[in-house]
Amino acid sequence: MSLKEIFCQDRAIGLLQRAYGEGRMAHALIFAGIDGVGKFKAASEWARMLLCEKPNVGKSNGMAFADSCGKCKSCVMFEGGSHPDFNHIYKELREFTRDGKGKPPPADMPIDVIREFVIEKATTRPTFSQRKVFVITEAEKLNASSQNCLLKILEEPPEFCCLILLCTRLDKLLPTTRSRCQIVRFGPVDEDRIVDRLLQGGTEQQKAQYFARLAQGSLGTACLLAELETEGAELYQIKRDIVAALGRLTLAGTLDLAESLGRSSKAISGTWSEVQKTTSKTDINRRASAVVVSVVASVFHDVMKLSLSPDSRLINSDQNQQIRKLAETMTAEQAAQRVADCCRILTWIESNVNEKLIFE
Repeated sequence: MSLKEIFCQDRAIGLLQRAYGEGRMAHALIFAGIDGVGKFKAASEWARMLLCEKPNVGKSNGMAFADSCGKCKSCVMFEGGSHPDFNHIYKELREFTRDGKGKPPPADMPIDVIREFVIEKATTRPTFSQRKVFVITEAEKLNASSQNCLLKILEEPPEFCCLILLCTRLDKLLPTTRSRCQIVRFGPVDEDRIVDRLLQGGTEQQKAQYFARLAQGSLGTACLLAELETEGAELYQIKRDIVAALGRLTLAGTLDLAESLGRSSKAISGTWSEVQKTTSKTDINRRASAVVVSVVASVFHDVMKLSLSPDSRLINSDQNQQIRKLAETMTAEQAAQRVADCCRILTWIESNVNEKLIFE
């Protein structure tokens, strides 16, 4: 893959190219946007170009466009995952720190990972290329100590260092961190492109359309949902059951529904753990709960849209009649309030609130 092949992110790539072409490239960048829209792929391809011995500089849409050559020794090493000057930093690296062996995967980015894999490595000159590139994934999980440690590089960066922080929640970064980085925003991926990718992977049309809409522009999330479905998580059937249950819900049945949502979350989490064996179990449990809450939110989102415009394109379009029946029981404002409730609950999930309490 190359920078030209990254789709639906022309604005972000264009900003990087202009800065590179004018010789004013920032030493630290924040790629901001929801998960699964190509931030890591863009960071990797940008790093490959920066490390390339002879980047190709041509024209794209009337402007200069630099890309890796794909043939030099640097590009070959990068493709093989063995480039000594490219450093992918993620929280599970704690296992390889001096005092981290045997410890479970952490929920936040430990300071030891930043200290040993960024600060210490950044003090030595590049081994092969003219630069060293550090890509930090899940930067929103850098705690205050880790961010303060990272400031040593952000404030006085070696001239050969480039840091790229991939972040889904800018509000989680300290003002001192944000102010020392150039923010590059990544937007959602077009729904049709997501559906096409899922269909190519063997997902059925109806499921592909649903996963694409539930993912709200996140190609990575949609692909993960489709993979979990393939591995037996039965996500699509779970969502159909949730839509049906909400349509016939009574006050007396709310606790039963809460228990059902909890069971669904555990079932999804179990399959997810098999698919991503190295990911923290705590992270997976949170994400599985968030998927279930997102499904509930999608139902009320559809109800709200249907109340305002009968011809709206629904996320749960395959259960159109059940959504319409539910829309007869509440106003658009009431549906919007339930969506807001779900959004608030998603923040509780991030704060590790007890799962049983969340669903109740």
